[in-house]
Amino acid sequence: MSLSVLAPLGRVGSRPGNAIAPDTTGMNFYLADQSLRDLLDVYLPADLGAHLVPHLERFGGLAANELDALARQADRHPPVLHPRDRFGRDVPSIEFHPAYHELERYAFGELGLHAMSHRAGVLGWNRPYPMVAKHAFTFLFNQAEFGLGCPINVTDSAAYLIRRFGSAELRKRLLDRMLTQDMDRHWQGAQFMTEKEGGSDVGAATTTARLVDGSWQLWGEKWFCSNANADVMTLLARPEGAASGSAGLGLFVMPRLLDDGTPNRYRIVRLKDKLGTRSMASGEIVLEGAAAWPLGDLDRGFAQMMEMVNHSRLSNGVKSAALMRRAVHDAGTVLHARRVFGRPLDQMPLARRQMLKLLLPSEQALSMWLFTADALDGAEGGPGRRRVDPAIADVLRLATPVLKFRATRDARKVTADAMEMRGGCGYVEDFVNPRLVRDAHLGSIWEGTSNIVALDAIQRAVGRKGCAGAFAGHLHGRLDEAITVPVPLRDECHRLLDRAIAVAERAAAEPDRESQIREATSVLYHAASAALMTWEGGRIHAMRGDARRLLLARLVIEHQLSARDPLQPADPARSEAITAALLDPRPVAMRTALDLQG
Repeated sequence: MSLSVLAPLGRVGSRPGNAIAPDTTGMNFYLADQSLRDLLDVYLPADLGAHLVPHLERFGGLAANELDALARQADRHPPVLHPRDRFGRDVPSIEFHPAYHELERYAFGELGLHAMSHRAGVLGWNRPYPMVAKHAFTFLFNQAEFGLGCPINVTDSAAYLIRRFGSAELRKRLLDRMLTQDMDRHWQGAQFMTEKEGGSDVGAATTTARLVDGSWQLWGEKWFCSNANADVMTLLARPEGAASGSAGLGLFVMPRLLDDGTPNRYRIVRLKDKLGTRSMASGEIVLEGAAAWPLGDLDRGFAQMMEMVNHSRLSNGVKSAALMRRAVHDAGTVLHARRVFGRPLDQMPLARRQMLKLLLPSEQALSMWLFTADALDGAEGGPGRRRVDPAIADVLRLATPVLKFRATRDARKVTADAMEMRGGCGYVEDFVNPRLVRDAHLGSIWEGTSNIVALDAIQRAVGRKGCAGAFAGHLHGRLDEAITVPVPLRDECHRLLDRAIAVAERAAAEPDRESQIREATSVLYHAASAALMTWEGGRIHAMRGDARRLLLARLVIEHQLSARDPLQPADPARSEAITAALLDPRPVAMRTALDLQG
């Protein structure tokens, strides 16, 4: 199966004779994803794209097979906390299933996912990778294993904070071991932020930092600490005497072991029994005078930490998009391999329509995370940047919460509906569907719940920061570039984008519209994705004669941005023609795409 098209059964890789419950075993998640391959050609320089192809192809096969099998084992055997060692000493350790350690070896050792955007040499490339390239691997990896995606991301982001704000001594002490691919030397990172008192209200944190004989000690409790066995943790604490609220928080780095090899002064009290991400250890940690180093200016700790929000929320959006993609892969194997009532399932109109409803939000998320990753490269001068735009930081500031809000919520629905495509077997832990559903629910909580992220998008990014103009201008520019796309479609996307911006600006400006902020964030996402798909459709058609993304843009416009009368049925012939065009592996001609615009 391909993600913009559905391949014949012979290409999905189902086990022979397994027509009752086919799965994705034998598939290659990169080769099966024509949309991903097309869009990487759009977003990446040709030399980098050519370099990545063999690595992505190999990794796509690993993700669908070896990594998937390891992930299934790691999910079934969650980590176990041992508060003491065998001699009765208070030396906590966490025991993982061997499958989890093998996943770590692939992620940190062989592939270097944590180091890709920091240094040269990963997978033979002579400079750091841009975010678009790095997250192509994130996208594939998380289709197999979502739990370890967190340690990869927090190691990456902790290294970013140390590189950005750490002293020369601190960088020398930590970064080489955090960014190495030598598993005997590698140190994983983590971020311990959440406290009982705070949650999303970080300013309510009560963890205290005391300066004792020239060294800092941390006292307090962190309530939700993912990757609890990490070697290097970044965390916020309030220096004694500092102001209340977020303004008084300092940023610190805390090692797991002291220089003499003894454990630092904190305890892992227990591990969380979580709905999803079962393979990865999240714990509650009590700090009892733990040694730590200050990171940057202690009166700017919260602001410094917030610089990582763009990275973390982008990663969150990519991971949720990956869960949707895996769900679509899985549903496609069922659609093509199953026979029901004496007919192939892919000839059943309801099943075909259900497949399309899974596919559309997955395609939207792909477009939006690539757009946001490209903006992050532009805002931070990342390698591979192809355009210079002084307003790109404002584009990024709005794009990240918009992506995080909608993609994570869509993942919950797509993974659940894909379970229904499989039927009763999908409800059984023998198949991937329950794990996808469980993991998908984390996305809309991680890095801020939906309400918090919608408030950030509309009240802060649009209202306080004034980012809407740059965001819209950037997308209008993409539409203007799409000169091979007929003017009426481009003009419609221009108009819808302007209307979406107006909705967001009204919601930001008028306090009594706070209840509409979530809707405004969704409208921005849908208008932006329709514009991007229109631009992408023109680019891909020029490359290989396939205009299917124009049909996807049309579906977004009709189903997400237009009022529809539920008592007025859609034209069944047109609906089936669109479905047939999008689920067929052959390229969609521009004429066909235009005829079906309606």
